[in-house]
Amino acid sequence: MAARQKKWSRNAESFGPFSEPCDTHRIMNIRQALAHRILVLDGAMGTALQGKNLTAQDFGGPELEGCNENLNLTRPDVILAIHEAYLQSGADIVETNTFGATPLVLAEYGLQDKAYEINVAAARLARQACQTHSTPDRPRYVAGSIGPTTKAISVTGGVTFDELEHHFHAQALGLWDGGVDYFLLETCQDTRNVKAGLKALDRLFAEKGESRPVAVSGTIEPMGTLLAGQSAEAFLTSLAHRDLLYIGLNCATGPEFMTDSIRSMAQLAPFPVACVPNAGLPDENGCYLETPEMVARVLERFCESGWINLLGGCCGTHAGHVAALARLAERHRARVAVPHRRSLLSGVDFLEIADGDRPILVGERTNVIGSKKFKDLIVAGKFEEASEVARAQVKNAAAIVDVCLANPDRDELEDMRSFLEFAVKKVRVPLMIDSTD
Repeated sequence: MAARQKKWSRNAESFGPFSEPCDTHRIMNIRQALAHRILVLDGAMGTALQGKNLTAQDFGGPELEGCNENLNLTRPDVILAIHEAYLQSGADIVETNTFGATPLVLAEYGLQDKAYEINVAAARLARQACQTHSTPDRPRYVAGSIGPTTKAISVTGGVTFDELEHHFHAQALGLWDGGVDYFLLETCQDTRNVKAGLKALDRLFAEKGESRPVAVSGTIEPMGTLLAGQSAEAFLTSLAHRDLLYIGLNCATGPEFMTDSIRSMAQLAPFPVACVPNAGLPDENGCYLETPEMVARVLERFCESGWINLLGGCCGTHAGHVAALARLAERHRARVAVPHRRSLLSGVDFLEIADGDRPILVGERTNVIGSKKFKDLIVAGKFEEASEVARAQVKNAAAIVDVCLANPDRDELEDMRSFLEFAVKKVRVPLMIDSTD
């Protein structure tokens, strides 16, 4: 095995762009497929790897044990076999083994300098499996998996927006050069992290002179929100301006707990909707107990209701779950998005402006032009005290808070950045940015 590992690593050192790049025709095909039939994503990579009984040597040594992403270099045969098993079970799409392959996460194992190499290798393995199992009538696709990292701007802190953008860009470059069909920002817990990922992808597309589709999948906890506090409706609204390949939910719970959130997304989303649940909630030993039949039984209701364009499995799911989902997908039609003329806003909370809800009150005291008290707080650099002005307006029934920091004697952009860092922790309602610049 040592010889095989050395050979693979030596080849990986000379990675350039994938020899058969993602083509425009295949991208058009996946968009059309999502509109006409329910596609099936693969199951859990971690669950499949646990069944392989790998040793520390497989991971590259005791210090790297548990770094699943390094297996793309040390045991490519294992990763390839897992992809092929999911494709044989009926998956239309396989995710690259790169959930934690940003330099930020790989640094925990001292592998940050191998981020590009690991991502290219992972994408090539998934592409190889898809080429083997694709037919003219049923092409198979590669999703470049980009996990949430171990830091969340709004929840854990410890990382800035610009730092996250840098890490996501480094990962996305490797996935692009490895030949992924689209990028999947998944298990998203904080929309600010998602925005950093989207900005990183936009920068990559500008550098490459072309773009590839992007999908986003959030994770709703059993209490009904993302960890950062947004509901599924607010999360979707925060991203509805993008031309996403699809939006959906994965992880955190089994399908039953996803019912309300998926229903809401299906009613609001202008693009396809995905549902990728765990095999239920884990028991006290961390085991997932819902069988393929149990998961499929719940998801059949989703399909019958016309909510779904893509199904897949997250933690605890295996090839048996994927096979059950593939059979389910064959029996039902894909969701058809119904366009609605409506005004949807989101802060942490979701707000729909409908005729019957008027008037909608906008708080305008967080305005340096209209409020001397607020202006004096900003000039004094008392941004946290200034954010209390915003919170007081919400307590007095403001559904939206107007924020204007257009003082010609100050750096408006820097004031806005400083103020919003406090305001978003005090105010859940949507913010209206009011600026002459």
